[in-house]
Amino acid sequence: MGKLQGKVAVITGGSSGIGLAAAKLFVEEGAYVFITGRREAELDKAKAAIGRNVSTIQGDVSKLEDLDRLFAQVKTEKGGLDVLVVSAGFVEMAPMAAVTPEHFDKTFATNARGAFFTVQKASPLMHDGGAIVLVSSGVHLKGIPFYQTYGATKAALRFWARSMAAELKDRGIRVNTLSPGATDTPIIDGQFKTKEEADARKEMFKQMTPLGRIGRPEEMAKAILFLGSEDRSYTTGADLVADGGLTQI
Repeated sequence: MGKLQGKVAVITGGSSGIGLAAAKLFVEEGAYVFITGRREAELDKAKAAIGRNVSTIQGDVSKLEDLDRLFAQVKTEKGGLDVLVVSAGFVEMAPMAAVTPEHFDKTFATNARGAFFTVQKASPLMHDGGAIVLVSSGVHLKGIPFYQTYGATKAALRFWARSMAAELKDRGIRVNTLSPGATDTPIIDGQFKTKEEADARKEMFKQMTPLGRIGRPEEMAKAILFLGSEDRSYTTGADLVADGGLTQI
């Protein structure tokens, strides 16, 4: 029997990268999964890749009406949920001098505002004893140039995991963060204009990481499963760092 047999999960940003890898693994472990994403075509590809036990809902987590529509569908189809994975994210490199209000607002709207209201709107539907996993980033643990806005939003998730864990403890709902290191997903490629630039950045991250490589989405999915299943039943408010030792050694 799978670790999530009979469970219902919602994964935002589930159409690619870490979110998609988690959705695939959750279904393999017995869950029914709802995934969200902004692009319908990518959601269709993800649904085909997952193959079964999945519903897709197109939407932008920064828009509250889209979140309302998401959880209304979850309630209609399944009545509630057991695991929430907040994985939708946006990253755009910018030195401090080049940060514009538009860049700042877009980053915070998706990564911080979107994450907070995703949890707020999901929590009334969550079954007691459920689990929430906020996908943060190892960036919040170090002072990394060009990632001031992104890192700040991920630091917010770290605080919210603690405060939400305290608020939801009486219902037995555990809230934890995962802080990945550099991971080979489309979000890295999307930061650069050419494949050569993206590959150079991946090589840089590889050289910086004690284990000598960047992470794989499937590795992050296993960490999310660990946090979202009974394997981590006595842990809440914690941060699981999966970064090849980059911020730890």
